[in-house]
Amino acid sequence: MLWQPLALRRHAGLSRLTRPPETRPGRWGDLRLRVLSALVLAPLSLLCIWLGGLPFDALLLAATLGGAIEWSQMVHAGRGSTTTLVAGMLYILLSAAALGWLRADPLVGRVNLLFLLLLVWASDVGAYAAGRAIGGPRLAPRISPGKTISGAVGGLAAAMLAGVIAALASSPGVLRSAALAGLLGMVAQAGDLAESYAKRRFGVKDSGRLIPGHGGLLDRVDALLAVSLAAAILALISGRGEVLWQ
Repeated sequence: MLWQPLALRRHAGLSRLTRPPETRPGRWGDLRLRVLSALVLAPLSLLCIWLGGLPFDALLLAATLGGAIEWSQMVHAGRGSTTTLVAGMLYILLSAAALGWLRADPLVGRVNLLFLLLLVWASDVGAYAAGRAIGGPRLAPRISPGKTISGAVGGLAAAMLAGVIAALASSPGVLRSAALAGLLGMVAQAGDLAESYAKRRFGVKDSGRLIPGHGGLLDRVDALLAVSLAAAILALISGRGEVLWQ
């Protein structure tokens, strides 16, 4: 009958009106996974850095191999050139070598590497918290649409705060430590943006799926790779046995 389609359409419209709205994950939707991942990875990383020797070398080797595999997969997925593949591999290897060289300092290797790790974590947490809580204009929408100016400022402020805390705990040079931490914080964000550009260039959302809430291994260590090279240069300038933030 002619009235049936009309009745069906009215019923469908009524169902849409009465159906509860679909819930979308909020701006903090991935926070639980991030926290759980950090509770596993952070103690392991800190312990290996503290112990040095074989535990640290094993962790560094595993991270280097994992990062190289992810980079290779990204380049192949985006049909990148051999030059791009080799350049990324060299960047990962040089950063890993810098971390190993910094830790090998018998006097300050442990404290310097712990400082770098805590600074990178502070920058990451500050950027995440400020970006999600404040939002606002995008930092580099063509490279990473999810990053905001407020997040960048929050990350930089958190990195400088980490430098201030390190200075207060060990030396009176607060301003120098804050300035150095701010510089390394900017390097960390540049490393993050560089990896975001690579992912966008190759058409992938994450470098992998190894770490829940973060994506791949490179998504987690992108800032540390850049900071390790900058810190190694600073250590070469200041000399072996010197604490970076003093």
